[in-house]
Amino acid sequence: MLVDVCRCLLYKSRMAFDNRSFQIFTKNRLLTGFEKEKEGLWKGPFSFIQAADTQFGMIEDYVKKKENPGWQEEIVLTKKAIKAVNQMTPKPRFFIVCGDLIHAFPGTALRKPQEIDFKKVFSELDPEIPLVCVCGNHDIGDTPTPDSIKSYKNTFGDDYFSFWCGGMMCIVLNSQYFQDPSMVLDNAREQEIWLEEQLSLAKLGAFQHVVVFQHIPWFLFKPDEEKEYFNIDKDLRIKMLKKLQEAGVKIIFCGHYHRNAGGSYENLEVVTTSAVGAQLGTDKSGMRIIRVFSETIKHDYYALEDLPTEINLTSL
Repeated sequence: MLVDVCRCLLYKSRMAFDNRSFQIFTKNRLLTGFEKEKEGLWKGPFSFIQAADTQFGMIEDYVKKKENPGWQEEIVLTKKAIKAVNQMTPKPRFFIVCGDLIHAFPGTALRKPQEIDFKKVFSELDPEIPLVCVCGNHDIGDTPTPDSIKSYKNTFGDDYFSFWCGGMMCIVLNSQYFQDPSMVLDNAREQEIWLEEQLSLAKLGAFQHVVVFQHIPWFLFKPDEEKEYFNIDKDLRIKMLKKLQEAGVKIIFCGHYHRNAGGSYENLEVVTTSAVGAQLGTDKSGMRIIRVFSETIKHDYYALEDLPTEINLTSL
């Protein structure tokens, strides 16, 4: 009884947080301020931050298996990440989180308070560094529904969209449509049609680079590896990798694995970044700094305690 009362009081205090300080930047499948007309041309080297699986609530629920799990540990780790990013010079152009923003599935009791705390924590991010959210399986459900997609979009923004940054075209995908679209076949088909349009534009656009962001990686280490929980069906995987590679995509950035991984399909690189939150391997909680140069994209994973304050954009 006391636990329930405490939870109720904590929830009310969270509700007092003004969500207006958390900005949703996506609208009509585009990222506001990063339109092709404004950002489609190369303007020189820049950096951005790629993170994954902040997943508020996983450590105490899944790893420590506590009876009444909280998410204070993820809050501390995420605040540490944000503080480090805010101090970086020059400022990263954006901060993208590749899915599983929170741990509680749609429709469960802890969903709303975790959403509120996520927004509250990320309101501390420098307003000149937009937060870009990618949906993961915990954000919309392992088997998403029209309601779970709608709820996610109302809370965090579009579930797939595109944007441009300094001459780099960015395509953000809802990977759950590749994993289990059984309850949202129309939504999955809409993304498929939209993606064909984006890839046609990528082929014709003469952009400096084309990259993709999604939650579940197509593969962890090898394109022909067997299907498992942390990758996507092999037949669909090869079909889509070929399509993305032929459109000029250079790198696909992912999360989901809670460990670092990666490999290549021909000249297309798949990069899986470990979690800000719970770790399932030997990596430490951290993020990836991506430096974009005219001819190449360099990326390095850092534990949170090792993140640099100076980002070198003058040399590889």
